[in-house]
Amino acid sequence: MSLSLYDTMARKKRPFVPSDPRRVTMYVCGPTVYNYSHIGNFRPVVVFDVLFRLLRRLYGEDAVLYAANVTDVDDKINAKAADEGVPISAITDRYLAAYNADAAALGALMPTAQPRATQTMEAIIAMIGRLVHNNSAYAAEGHVLFNTQAFGDYGRLSGRPLDEMIAGARVEVAPYKQHPADFVLWKPSKPGEPIWESPWGPGRPGWHIECSAMIEQELGLPIDIHGGGIDLVFPHHENELAQGICAHSSEGGHPHGTYAHFWLHNGFLNMGEEKMSKSLGNVTLAHDLLKQTPGEAIRWALLAAHYRQPLAWTDDALNQARNSLDHLYGVLGRARHIAAGGSGALLEDQLEPLLDDVNTPAAMAQLKKLATDLDAAVRKDAPSAPAIKQDLMALAEVMGFLQADPQVWFQGGADEGLKGKIDGLISARDAARAAKDWVEADRIRAELTAMNVEVMDGPAGATWRIKE
Repeated sequence: MSLSLYDTMARKKRPFVPSDPRRVTMYVCGPTVYNYSHIGNFRPVVVFDVLFRLLRRLYGEDAVLYAANVTDVDDKINAKAADEGVPISAITDRYLAAYNADAAALGALMPTAQPRATQTMEAIIAMIGRLVHNNSAYAAEGHVLFNTQAFGDYGRLSGRPLDEMIAGARVEVAPYKQHPADFVLWKPSKPGEPIWESPWGPGRPGWHIECSAMIEQELGLPIDIHGGGIDLVFPHHENELAQGICAHSSEGGHPHGTYAHFWLHNGFLNMGEEKMSKSLGNVTLAHDLLKQTPGEAIRWALLAAHYRQPLAWTDDALNQARNSLDHLYGVLGRARHIAAGGSGALLEDQLEPLLDDVNTPAAMAQLKKLATDLDAAVRKDAPSAPAIKQDLMALAEVMGFLQADPQVWFQGGADEGLKGKIDGLISARDAARAAKDWVEADRIRAELTAMNVEVMDGPAGATWRIKE
């Protein structure tokens, strides 16, 4: 089996070959924890979770190291802490816990490592020191700035001329910069903000240097895969690449080297015609959405388009996701008496869509085909049913789906008292059907329908669900 991934740097799909198949490394830019994250923030979470699961399937669970950072010092964090009169850790701990809970509800595995900026300060300061020593950075008016002219490949990742990149981005204008594109590595803290001591005075790091230091500390260089949203290509990843390589270059040189073998970027999640963004005020918080929609349905909707394409977020998309999962869980419910097993074809056939640049829409179509095949095999009592079920469950596991019991999936909206009443009516209906008392059976079904309960008859007996 061969995995191919689209590399932003190469601008094409390439066969993925890790530097060491016994130690496959992936880094994805994580959250800035000052509030609940909107659903667009979770698109990269579920996309790279699928890739994480796929890599673990290919190379072994213990062979894949996946780090996703946490920015826990930032202007917005500082402002919120000041408003509430609490240390920044009170804000960041609260919203990191909420973020991780929401990610888990969406079926995302915890990364191997989740480094935090405030816990990486020693490595950040050491990296800045090497950049200054290499003449790749300079101190000016209490700041330390990266010298973009020291990196001859600056702009290669985004593939745009420097002037064009500067014009299209919010680049801070400051008189102490040697070049307009130079960016902050260290800056003085404002009154009341947290500070750390450094050779350049008390202050705190800039945003870009955090990721470079965390990657070096957690994974080492070069890494196999670096991921994130398409909006991070410039300036964040361009800057991260430049400083990460220059921190290991000889003094006065124009370094060339590999920082990440593959750069992967997911497209925007759009509300109507606009990117979902807190600044635009068109956000849907995952934390709120999860109160009314199963996490697995949200995950399905987030993966319904290829990760490199924009994704339109609509109520209809969520309804379609729920219907698709209802179908799959319905098949599993009807096949609950079948034990998965036998010689399935997963390794050769079922993973093929995911091996082609993590093509989740094609993999979803494969899931639906397997479910249809399983349903037919169950109805015919075919000997192929166990192997088909094995393939279905194995592919679903790599994609993070079908992780619930079918009965729990359909009955999740009912409390224990309601479940007991419904189960009693189902048993009474089964008894009436066995006695060929069709009038009573129909009466009970009508009572269940009035309770918003749908009865589903199958080879293994009747099951039920709470209708939307």
